[in-house]
Amino acid sequence: MIRSSHPRGRHKVFIGMAPGVGKTYRMLQEGKELRKLGTDVVIGLLETHGRQDTTREAEGLEQVPRKRLLYQGVELEELDVAAVLERRPQLVLVDELAHTNIPGSEREKRWQDVEALLLSGLDVYSTLNIQHLESLNDIVERLTGVRVRETVPDAFLDRARDLVLVDLPPRELVDRLQQGKVYAPELAGSALQRFFTPSNLTALRELAVQQVADRVDADLRETLTAAGQQVVPIRRRLLVAIDGSDNSEYLVRVSRKLAERRGAPWTVAFIDTGDVPPERREAVEAVFALARRLGADTEWLRGDDVADTLLDFASQQAVSGLVVGRTRERPFARMVNRTLTQRLLQHGAHLELTIMATPEARKRARRRAGRRRLWHWSDVAVALLGVGAALGVAWAAEAWLSLQDLSPIFLL
Repeated sequence: MIRSSHPRGRHKVFIGMAPGVGKTYRMLQEGKELRKLGTDVVIGLLETHGRQDTTREAEGLEQVPRKRLLYQGVELEELDVAAVLERRPQLVLVDELAHTNIPGSEREKRWQDVEALLLSGLDVYSTLNIQHLESLNDIVERLTGVRVRETVPDAFLDRARDLVLVDLPPRELVDRLQQGKVYAPELAGSALQRFFTPSNLTALRELAVQQVADRVDADLRETLTAAGQQVVPIRRRLLVAIDGSDNSEYLVRVSRKLAERRGAPWTVAFIDTGDVPPERREAVEAVFALARRLGADTEWLRGDDVADTLLDFASQQAVSGLVVGRTRERPFARMVNRTLTQRLLQHGAHLELTIMATPEARKRARRRAGRRRLWHWSDVAVALLGVGAALGVAWAAEAWLSLQDLSPIFLL
């Protein structure tokens, strides 16, 4: 890793659903515009794939010579980080972040080369297809049936200053492919049959839009929080509160379906009010592991009050929906409006509150409904006791207080 006294450079990533949407072209356009304004811009590495419009757009921009390496008797070229650092421009354009460098290179991945440039204080523009993002690897395989081997860590992308979505309707991209504007004609046919199907492209487009929308939402929350303003949710976010009981896994599974239907990111949270027993801690960690496998974020929150802690976290994260399980509530707490659900309803007016009944709770309710009759022996017993008590009080009132009208005692 290159150590430098320079502040970290700024990184802008042009992201799209697939090759051919125009990421490289857009990057070159912005580079040329900045060059006209006086910025020293060079091309560190450009992959045109034979696209004539991309080649023409690169004209007029200086290109740093690539490093030549011999691999298995064939001379290949890679980004020459040392040459770029020696040239030291203000902005470097580097194509295809997820590329794997030739064996024998100083670094394994191109994104690591870009990291070295950023650490040296240079600004970098780069491009990335959404299927190469590491956290989406399993999702992309399920959607497309293709396992992507070259990936970029999410943490690296998180450090980028800007994400720019370069979009194109799937049918237009298919037309470009058929016209030979993306790949050579001999490759276009197999690409259309395997990866560039309308359903695959639509799914990848949705992933790209979600990724950029998440970034915009996070930037907005950070800006509003720093300014002391109320965070306004742009995307629907779901918060699921668990208590580590046997019903928590059921709550997580149902919430996953709810989040999927809404297309919303979701978080599973446990509120630690202190002195959590080891067995409860283990149960919560097991539920957290399940939630992460299902695609949720997890948060272990600490606070003195469950309702207040949930509402504070929901406000900080711009949550729009809160899911809790229906629990057995103390009668006295219900009488004085102090149950968890009552307090969430009172103070979470800006939230959509969903109270989930567990299968066990529904079974108990059905059993109680099945046992209901017009009368029960306990009702008769209570009535007899009430009449007996009234008789006793009436006798005492007549004997000791000389009351003549005893009917109010029986009415009471």
